[in-house]
Amino acid sequence: MSKLCPKIILEGTRLTHKTEIAFILNDHARIVGPRKYRYHSPIVSAEWCGFTNYPWGRGLINFDPKEEALAMETYHTWLRLFELQRYYSWIIDRFHISTRLYQLQNRGVDYPFRWLEQRLQNLGFQLVFMTRTPESFEAARVERLKVSGKPSQYDDLNVFVQEQELLQKLVAESILPTLELDISDDDIPVAADRIANWLKETGGLWAK
Repeated sequence: MSKLCPKIILEGTRLTHKTEIAFILNDHARIVGPRKYRYHSPIVSAEWCGFTNYPWGRGLINFDPKEEALAMETYHTWLRLFELQRYYSWIIDRFHISTRLYQLQNRGVDYPFRWLEQRLQNLGFQLVFMTRTPESFEAARVERLKVSGKPSQYDDLNVFVQEQELLQKLVAESILPTLELDISDDDIPVAADRIANWLKETGGLWAK
């Protein structure tokens, strides 16, 4: 049996179930193999606010100008780790495209990350872009407010619609193999199966 070591980046605006799908993919028998017990394979996220010592602070996506060198060093460190552990499965819940989105919207600064994408491509990383229709955001917000620790971030749904439009353009510029997946029906298991099917069809389940 060939070793399964998929490398997946999930991108999309908030309310597109990226984190929930990441957890399901990390247990999906057709993606990581059948498991008789659970163990701690990693899910990575650029959304971690590791640059500040308080909740919902700054990190790899929303860093300040004075933290640019720190952010770039962090990206280089992640890439080096992926290269050193190339025969492992890596699932990433938001990464460099989310950084491009935030920095363009809030600072007018673009980080093309071509160097990063070339190294990701060499490792066999593939990109899944989660989307939903504008009218479906409201129902998704209702569900999210039941569990959110910061409900105010969902006050203006137009923000997410605008983010999705810009993300569409940024994803189109990526050199990584890409699947665009509509999650408007909120059917997370079906979405995970579709990702599994796509990875098998493209050879993304095995080391490059």
